[in-house]
Amino acid sequence: MNRVNTRQRVIPPMALIIGVISFGTSGYMIVEKWNFFDSLYMTIITLTTVGYMEVHDLTHAGRVFTIVLVLVGVGTMLYALGIGAKVLLEGEIREIFGRRKLSKRIENLENHYIICGYGRMGNIICREMIQHKAPFLVVEKNPEILASIDKDILSMQGDSTQDQVLKEAGIEKAKGLISVLSTDADNLYVVLSARGLNPRLRIVARASDEGAEQKLFRAGADNVVSPYFIGGLRIAHTILKPAVVDFIEFATKSGNIELQMEEVKVKESSSITNKALDECGIRKDLGIIIVAIKRESGEMEFNPKSTSVIRKGDTLVAMGETKQLKTLEDLVGA
Repeated sequence: MNRVNTRQRVIPPMALIIGVISFGTSGYMIVEKWNFFDSLYMTIITLTTVGYMEVHDLTHAGRVFTIVLVLVGVGTMLYALGIGAKVLLEGEIREIFGRRKLSKRIENLENHYIICGYGRMGNIICREMIQHKAPFLVVEKNPEILASIDKDILSMQGDSTQDQVLKEAGIEKAKGLISVLSTDADNLYVVLSARGLNPRLRIVARASDEGAEQKLFRAGADNVVSPYFIGGLRIAHTILKPAVVDFIEFATKSGNIELQMEEVKVKESSSITNKALDECGIRKDLGIIIVAIKRESGEMEFNPKSTSVIRKGDTLVAMGETKQLKTLEDLVGA
């Protein structure tokens, strides 16, 4: 139950209580000609059934009005208070169970990705994560932004620059971290904290200023992305090399079922280990183009020759149809 819904459910019983008190106060002022405070006091002690003595002696009409107020008002008060207590109690219980359920889901996460910040970039990153069925957790500091996140997305509130928050996000068991906070200083803090908590973690950070890129690398980021730099290059290339940009967009666009680019890790048990590309039949049998081979040492071999040998631990950057790429993944993992 969210706060807005709880507030809407609490308003009617509160209105009933105010209405009954107003009715009683006005009635005594009209029937008994008492002042406002005496009328309000008499109404309160009557509705709460406290049983104090009457403020003034009641006339016959005043006693009749008091009977009506007791019969109508006390029941209404009890009903309104019961509804209000129920709504608040339900909200508290749901919030407690919700927090426990969230904590349990986060505790069970393993080899997941932590996304720090859910702005415009964070939103796009989450969509891509969902598209590739990668487990991830969003950490967002702003409660209003957090409330706008889709319920199907696992998220938690917290300051990503704090070590305790990253620990709660399961950083020790995480596979990677993406920091796309609004300022370079915050991203720098996140990278420093994350690298110290998990030296094996793959970290990608956003940089707005040119000077921040090298600082993020020194802090421990594996990759630094500058949206303005990449955006500027993309715009320039779109006007200068439109065919190249169209092809790259066609090959990398999410949801394109005709052509995709994927990276496939070669396992030691794979049947293609220690074989040359032309021996594997990847191009001939599957129609897949191996764009590059990233060696286990980190060396990148672009446009590999047919005689290039595939070794365990290599990562194949492949381009082809989705169905064929799935077949390649099965082959490499066999």
